[in-house]
Amino acid sequence: MSYLTLDRKSSLTKKKQIISSIEQAIITKKIKKGDKLPSINSLKIRLSISRDTVLDAYGDLKRRGIIISVAGKGYYLKNEKITVQKRIFLLFDEINLFKENLYNSFINNLKHEFEVDTYFHHFNFDFFRNMILNNVGNYSHYVIMPANFKKTKDILAHIDPDRVFLLDQLPNGMKKFAAVYQNFEMGVNNNLVLLNDKILNYKKIILIYDFKKQPEGILRGFARYCKEYEKPFKILHSKDDINIRKNYVYMTLDDSSLITIIKQVKEKKFKIKRDIGIISFNESPLKEIIEGGITTISTDFSMMGKKLAVMIESNNRTLIENEIKLISRNSI
Repeated sequence: MSYLTLDRKSSLTKKKQIISSIEQAIITKKIKKGDKLPSINSLKIRLSISRDTVLDAYGDLKRRGIIISVAGKGYYLKNEKITVQKRIFLLFDEINLFKENLYNSFINNLKHEFEVDTYFHHFNFDFFRNMILNNVGNYSHYVIMPANFKKTKDILAHIDPDRVFLLDQLPNGMKKFAAVYQNFEMGVNNNLVLLNDKILNYKKIILIYDFKKQPEGILRGFARYCKEYEKPFKILHSKDDINIRKNYVYMTLDDSSLITIIKQVKEKKFKIKRDIGIISFNESPLKEIIEGGITTISTDFSMMGKKLAVMIESNNRTLIENEIKLISRNSI
C-alpha cells in the first residue's frame, strides 16, 4: 500500500503519520469504503515500527468511525459515512487588498467543512521554510503562495505532492503540482502591446520593480515588450529612487510606488496623461476613481480564490491559469 508511508525526519509521531496517510488516501480516493487496510503485522514489518504503534493508529481511526475491524479478517474502511478531518495550510506572501479579496473569495466558496489556518512568510525564506517543514503531515491540503526563493522545490519535496496547491505564481519545474496561477510574463507583455500606441507618446517607460518581492515573470514580460518594440526603458528598484520627469510613463507594481508618483505629480504641478503616464499592476476600487482613473493590468483575485476553492472541493489536480487583463483608463 504505497499511500502508507513514514517520514523519519517529520516532527509528527509515527502514529499520527499513519493516521494522516490514511485520511489523505480517503480524500484523494486512493481507498474506498469497504477496501481492506494493510494488516498490523505487515505494516510493522514494512515500516519498521512497533506493533503497538500501528494498533494505536488503527484504534484512533476505529473510534472515529473511519475504519472497522472484522474478527479473523482484518481492518476495512467502514461502509458508512466517513468523517475525515480536512485541514488547509494556507501560506500567503503578504496581506494587501488584493490578497484579502482572494482570501475572502476562497473561504466563501468552500462548500464543505474545512479548517483553514493562514500564515504569512513576508518574503523571508527562513519563515517560508520553517513554516512548511514544521507543519509537514499536519494538514490534508497545503496551499502555498511561493516567492522568488531558489530552493522552493526542495522545501516542497517534503510534502506529498498530492496535497500541494500552488497559488498566484508557478515557478519553473513545478508543474507536477496543482496550481491556480498567473502567467506574469505573457500577461505583462501582451497588455503592454495593447497599450503600445499610447506608450509611444512618451520618451521612456520606467518600471519600479522589487527583486525580492515581485514575480520574475513581470520583469521578463516588461523586458520582452521593450525589446520587441525598441522602447527605451529603465528599471528602478525602490520607490525611494523615483523622481518623475515629463514625457515618461511609469509602471508601478505596488501602492506605495503609485502614491509616491501621485505625490510628486502634485508637488511638480504635472498633469497625469499630459505630462506623465501611469500604468499600475493589480486592480482596486481606489484606482478606478483617483486622479480620474488609473490604467491597470490585473488578474481577477476573487475569481482566483473561487477557482482554488472549486479545485480543492473537487480534488481537481490540474493547472489553471487566471487571466491577466487590461483595464484602460485616463492615466496614459
